[in-house]
Amino acid sequence: MPLTPVRSDALAFIGLALAAAAVLSFALTPLAAWFARRTGAVDLPGAQRRVHRLVVPRGGGLAVAVSFVVVGLVAIALNNSVRAIPGVRVVTTTELLALFAGAPLAAVIGYLDDRFDLQPRWQLLGQIAVALFAVWLGMRIGFIDNPLGPDKIRFDPPFAAAVTVFWIVGMINSINFVDGLDGLSSGIGLIAALTLGVISLTFDVNQPFVTLLCAVLVGTLVGFLPWNFHPARIFIGTSGVFLLGYTLAVLAIIGTAKVAVALLVLGVPIIDTFWIIVRRALSGQSPFMADRGHFHHRLLDLGLTHRGAVLLIYGLCGLLGVLSLALSGRGGLYAFLMVVVAGGVVLYLMTRRTREALEASTYDPTEEVVRARDGARREVVEGSE
Repeated sequence: MPLTPVRSDALAFIGLALAAAAVLSFALTPLAAWFARRTGAVDLPGAQRRVHRLVVPRGGGLAVAVSFVVVGLVAIALNNSVRAIPGVRVVTTTELLALFAGAPLAAVIGYLDDRFDLQPRWQLLGQIAVALFAVWLGMRIGFIDNPLGPDKIRFDPPFAAAVTVFWIVGMINSINFVDGLDGLSSGIGLIAALTLGVISLTFDVNQPFVTLLCAVLVGTLVGFLPWNFHPARIFIGTSGVFLLGYTLAVLAIIGTAKVAVALLVLGVPIIDTFWIIVRRALSGQSPFMADRGHFHHRLLDLGLTHRGAVLLIYGLCGLLGVLSLALSGRGGLYAFLMVVVAGGVVLYLMTRRTREALEASTYDPTEEVVRARDGARREVVEGSE
């Protein structure tokens, strides 16, 4: 797709916002790590599906959330004064409220899991709650491209609300299911936000203001990744998973033609989520039960290093991002369907190649292990006082 000509001062303003978000996020992340240790929101080794061997604080999403909201609101206020970015297809106040009020709400709800290790049903309830909050504020997916014809498939208001809730919850879970290696979910989120920002500069979309919002999210993740890349000194945690999933879902809804783009660029985690749910359901297990059957675990089983597996998935997401820039409308949907089928075949073959298909029951911690972890968490909290 050809890009819309953008004034140099607009590009400079976007770049400045990105840099400011990166600096603030980098500075706040150690504070988030301190806060997580202080409150006992730490990830302890023990279950076999864990790939780390040390106690690592969770809750890095809090630093990302604060940086995104602060820099985003300041950038909007400054742009209202200097008018650096033209108001083409301006984002509504309702959409901005859903973005900047919903993002910290999602992070706070996610942090409850970081601290208390909530059961999957309570996590799902939190996801639905934050999705309903966005719908309550007026966010809707009113239509999607029809893969079988030139017309668009339009939704009546009640059905549009249901589709929107499904979209937001699905995005959160896609990020959640892929959050298994250092820097993986935050890096994928960065690639997705960058792609959405670039696509917003194309002639078909022409929303440089959305590019600004995406750039702020990119900046927060750029600042966070040095602390999160292997070996991680802090995890983004469920707070970050909820934040990234929700924010990317809302940014994709704002404006036009970006839901299909988000589907394609996040093809790897979406495919992983879909086939994991199918596999667990066929084996009679809960779709939300943790196991070592994810794509990134398969890569480790095949002999890739921790960093090698993460960089390979980065590369796949980057390629899908480039593909999404070359396609639009039905082309993007066709590409997504092809990726789903091809990805399913690859995951099936990888399952056969690895030594054993390790199921969720293999990793259910015994009561003894749970008590040991709780004791270790108390020691971490006491040691930080």
